[in-house]
Amino acid sequence: MDRLEGMSILVAVVDAGSLSAAARQLGQPLATVSRKVGDLEAHLKTRLLHRTTRHLSLTEAGESYVASCRRILEDIGEIERAVTGEYAAPKGSLVATAPVVFGRLHVVPVMAAFLAAYPEIDARLVLTDRNVNFLEDHVDVAVRIGELPDSSLVAIRLGETRPVVCASPAYLAERGTPHNPAELASHACIGFEGINSSRAWTFADGKSEQNVPIRARLVTNTAESAIDAATLGTGLTRVLSYQVASAVADGRLQLVLETFALAPVPIHLVHAGQTPLPLKLRAFLDFMSPRLKARMSAV
Repeated sequence: MDRLEGMSILVAVVDAGSLSAAARQLGQPLATVSRKVGDLEAHLKTRLLHRTTRHLSLTEAGESYVASCRRILEDIGEIERAVTGEYAAPKGSLVATAPVVFGRLHVVPVMAAFLAAYPEIDARLVLTDRNVNFLEDHVDVAVRIGELPDSSLVAIRLGETRPVVCASPAYLAERGTPHNPAELASHACIGFEGINSSRAWTFADGKSEQNVPIRARLVTNTAESAIDAATLGTGLTRVLSYQVASAVADGRLQLVLETFALAPVPIHLVHAGQTPLPLKLRAFLDFMSPRLKARMSAV
């Protein structure tokens, strides 16, 4: 059997969502597509797809195999483009991921410009505050905030951010401005589970750190909702500096306890560092990195 053809057909089936849809897209008879997938499963001696009359899904083995197929087919395409000199027009699809607020504020605008500059590249942008697995989630590139653990990932530093405490001017006028973390005991706070405990916040204390108990009048799981509540005067909240840069600049929020701020944390653009680096990913990194660095230097 032609395993490369089988891989291509399998990926087409997964992307199309069904054997019949893939057959239409490939311009092949349904029976042929079904047989090619069956031949591949017989060769591997394992089931790759769960099939019902209405639903098709990958088995655990199928998920791993399809991820490998995508990389192999991409590498072959890259080699063929190198041989034929087609390096002038990057093409294909890529998957990027970023934290929710960072992605909305910074990645989406630059991504829109990137897609306009490279009409033959399609992208999927996954905004989530969890660190996704590159292999399991089929991710090509990710924005990571915080210190990076030792790994095989290749990192491009974009800038840095830091935890800040802020509140609306109206709240501070009514309840007073805290000048020491211990004063938070008498204030209403808004807990954001993404970077904080809902019971205590950490502050710098000379060369060490101190955990300060807080009274969380509201606990939320997104930075946007914590920031919105703070602008409405609900209380003090603690988020990352880039997340409230515009609200602080236009006076809707005011920073407090800056003397006790923790050290900044880095922001990186990371990828798996495969060799050769796919042309579409190289184009993405070359386009996104300087633009995201410029945006970080401005906040």
